Amino acid sequence: MTSMSSGSRAVSDLGRDDLILPFAIAPLDVRGRVTRLGAAVDHILTKHAYPDPVSRLVGEAVVLCALLGSSLKTDGRFQLQTRTDGPVDMLVVDFDAPDRLRAFARYDADKLASDHRMTAAELLGHGHLALTIDQGPDMSRYQGVVPLDGQGLEAAADQYFRQSEQIPTFVRLAVAQNVTGSGTEWRAGGLMLQFLPESEDRKRQADLDPGDAPEGMQAQPVDEDDAWSEAKALAATVEDHELVDPTLSSERLLYRLFHERGVNVFEPQNLRDACRCSQERIETMLRSFTPAERHDMIGPDGKIGVTCEFCGTHRAFNPADFDPPN
Repeated sequence: MTSMSSGSRAVSDLGRDDLILPFAIAPLDVRGRVTRLGAAVDHILTKHAYPDPVSRLVGEAVVLCALLGSSLKTDGRFQLQTRTDGPVDMLVVDFDAPDRLRAFARYDADKLASDHRMTAAELLGHGHLALTIDQGPDMSRYQGVVPLDGQGLEAAADQYFRQSEQIPTFVRLAVAQNVTGSGTEWRAGGLMLQFLPESEDRKRQADLDPGDAPEGMQAQPVDEDDAWSEAKALAATVEDHELVDPTLSSERLLYRLFHERGVNVFEPQNLRDACRCSQERIETMLRSFTPAERHDMIGPDGKIGVTCEFCGTHRAFNPADFDPPN
């Protein structure tokens, strides 16, 4: 842990990409994480060659998944998935602890606006966002689902934490292209704060609108804790360009936002784009099908071809390896 409060060592100006930097603001009972993605998100988006608005949405989802998934304390997987009626009808991002990210999206090119200026909310439309934690066969699998009713990923994440975790949370996501002016390189960044006081009463938030309350019934107001109000106000001053600026270190960014209160940073966690697909995994999957089902998969070349949706790797298998002649 390193302190950036008064009297501590100088704030590092060394900008580093593809990492998560956890931090805490003790006077405000706040903990959080900031992430800066360079080569990892650029590789994910470039290999898929999505239209720009789709790439920006996928980039936001990758950042959000990294912010949330990096909280896993043990080996496991965190998955973010959307299913909606918008132009991007499915979006999947996997975070495999401790550091691997992969993502893909399915979209309808005919539904994309011709000016390519659709917002994340417009691209998603209506449906649901599912966040799944899988920490292996010895642990229970957990899934939280929130509706997507025309909002973007930041608003959906806020609703998820209020609905499922009852933890006041602030999320900011940013994606940009050609920041350095040297080409079409993609960059992304994100900031997440959570209010975690010892007293549960201090974390109380206003209830979500149930949508079917009796006419005339009014929700009881809940006063927001002053410390959380201050933390959110400070975090809200962050600009998109600060989250993607390769010359601005994560430490310097946190110092800019919270130096008046003092912020402690912890050991950073590296991130990388890496797919879990392999020859062995796909062979195991194919063996789970019946001989008739595998026969229907045989292509004109006499092989069973499988292309990974995440990384695009194509592998060909000989049907005889699964159903040898008698």
